[in-house]
Formats: sequence, structure tokens, C-alpha cells
Amino acid sequence: MKQLLRNYQLYIFLFPMVAYFVIFRYFPMYGVQIAFKDFYPLKGIWDSSWVGFEHFQRFFRSSEILMVIKNTLLLNLFSLIFGFPVPIILALMINQVLRMKFKKLVQTVIYAPHFISTVVIVGMVSLFLSPRSGVVNSIIKSLGLDPVFFMARPEFFKAIYIISEIWQHAGWGTIIYLAALASISPELHESAVVDGASKWQRVWYIDIPGIMATAVILLILESGRMLSLGFEKVYLMQNNLNRSASEVISTYVYKVGIQQADFSYATAIGLFEAVICLIVLMSVNMLAKKATNTSLW
Repeated sequence: MKQLLRNYQLYIFLFPMVAYFVIFRYFPMYGVQIAFKDFYPLKGIWDSSWVGFEHFQRFFRSSEILMVIKNTLLLNLFSLIFGFPVPIILALMINQVLRMKFKKLVQTVIYAPHFISTVVIVGMVSLFLSPRSGVVNSIIKSLGLDPVFFMARPEFFKAIYIISEIWQHAGWGTIIYLAALASISPELHESAVVDGASKWQRVWYIDIPGIMATAVILLILESGRMLSLGFEKVYLMQNNLNRSASEVISTYVYKVGIQQADFSYATAIGLFEAVICLIVLMSVNMLAKKATNTSLW
């Protein structure tokens, strides 16, 4: 109590975040029991009949489960493989730029898309890839080839999604790594220059080890989202022609839970997704702790 009274200002600053997690993260867990009941809104949660694992069994017997899980895993895996290294590379390159005006210009240009609405981003992608007036198809037609309706071709969906994700969010990740690079002592670089180290050697032996802890933490957090793919962009880019490659868990839950009002079934799928993400997060955290002595806890 004495510590609390002595540092009450810090606890006041902490209170809004604690309240946010209690209200929007922990309190809604009360509704998880819907996954184990045949929920009817008029009866409420407590008065709805208990059905156990019936909705989970229904999901595992569904003809679409393989497609949904496969698309979710592949999109997350490819985003991690191709998207995770990009902010690191950009940060290392920008850190070597000596002209501050050019450096600030590049930083502004690459992280500006992060602040653009997802709806606008998808609209821009659709315009770029339009078979009639899109820039990409204009180039294709100038080469004497037939235009391609990219948004209607399932084989192109994953590439379009991953490239747009990198374009939109790589700049924001770059800021995090630039902050980590700024914390590296300049004396290390000065000593390396005196010892005759080249620029590439300084990057390899000083910069990369200096941001390794940050990279590991971000990798753990990204791996914890292995089945939790963002809903907005996928849903906006989805249509009946590319659904075989674009239907993921989040869009499937929205359709069965909101559009079809099957709340119990949707909750069961969401709970399954959350449990798998928790297991993956804890596993990757444990492996990272053993391999690099860096972890979330």
C-alpha cells in the first residue's frame, strides 16, 4: 500500500490500459461458453441448452475446414516468410544513409501507407490491377498480351495479398528497427572503423546483433497470429471467383456468425483459433528462449 501511494501517478497512467484489457479482453470471455451451448438470444447464455463439443465436431466434419485452415495457414506463413525480413532490410539500408533530408523523405514515403485506410488500400490495388484501365494490365497490353483479371483468379490472390501487406505495413516495422539501431552505441562503430572493418562487416557484426532481440520479440508476436488473419483486407478482396483461395477463418466466422446468425458455431471456431494461436505462441516463445535467451516471458 505504501508503494502504491508513493507511485500513484504511475498507476493512474496505467489504469486506462488495464481497464481496456479488463473490459474488452477479459470480460468478453464470459461469452465463450456459447461455444458449448445451443445459444438462443431470447433465452440468454445461461438458459440456453448445453451441447458440449457438438459445434466443434460439426466444424471438424465440415467440408470446408481443410480449405479454410489451409488458406489461413498459407497466407500467414507466406506473409511471415516474405514480409518479416523486409522491415529489417529497409531499416539497415536507411541507417546507412548519411543525408538526413533524403533519409527523412524515404522514411515518410515508406510508412505513409500504414496510415491509409484498408478500404482505400484495397481500392487502390483494384485500380492498379483493373483489366481495363489498371497500370499492370496496361503494361501487359503494351507487350501484346491479353489483360488478366487478377482479382478473379484464385492463383493470384495470395501474391496480391502478401505484396499489399508488405507495401502497407513494412514502413511501420522499419521504424521499430530504426529505433533499435539508434540504441546501438556509436563507439562500437568507431572502434570497428579503427580496426579496419568495412561497412558490410559493421552491419553484419554490429547492427544485426543489435536488433536481434527486437526481431525475435516481433517474430514471436507474429507467430502467435498464425491462425488469426486480419479480416478487413481479405474480406474486401474476396469475391465468388477467388473464394477457394481467399476464404480464411475470420471471414468464415463472420459469414456463419453474423450473416447466418449461427452464434454458437462461430464462437466454437473462434475458440479453436484462439487455442491454437496460444499453443503456437507459447511454443515459439519457449524455442526462442532456448535459442537466443530472448522471450516475452
